[in-house]
Amino acid sequence: MTEWDESACIAAAKEDPSAFGELYEHYVDRIYSYIYHRVGDVYDAEDMTSRVFFRALSHIDTYDDRGAPFSAWLYRIAHNLVANFHRDRKRRPVVALDELITRSVSHERSGRVDRSPLDALAERQDNGRMLREVIRELDPARQELLVLKFTEGLSNIEIGEIMGRTEGAIKSLYHRTLLQMRDEMAKRGLSIKSSED
Repeated sequence: MTEWDESACIAAAKEDPSAFGELYEHYVDRIYSYIYHRVGDVYDAEDMTSRVFFRALSHIDTYDDRGAPFSAWLYRIAHNLVANFHRDRKRRPVVALDELITRSVSHERSGRVDRSPLDALAERQDNGRMLREVIRELDPARQELLVLKFTEGLSNIEIGEIMGRTEGAIKSLYHRTLLQMRDEMAKRGLSIKSSED
């Protein structure tokens, strides 16, 4: 197969497990990234990524295309493994969201010309640190939503499929998450404008 044809790859993998390699190659980086951002540890992320694909290969014959991309099925498996990981260890998830923070805090306040570049850099770093703290205080579902939306770049429909919620529920959760983050940032002395302002 020269051009990517997911349906053909899935059909081939159902007939011959060695054909699963193409699905693995196509999705492994995305699944690893998702897991890493949920557990914050390279070794745990590598282990769980291999377990996701082992489970997918073991159950490929039961996979049924319901209109969602194959990746949604893989993310759902990963979601369940991550949930079990955190439940088994009874610890709060650590989310490495530096990339998200960098994008989220890229808009600095304008209008002050008396600041040096170092002052501006220090302010951005403080704001980024504060935003990371606020994100880590969110409940795990809201952290997962932010990872899937901003780090993985998934749509609300895809996120809903992974988290077992409707698209409307994801939109609502996202809106409430942004409001909660905005309130927390305001308590810490940083005002954030949203697209609704």
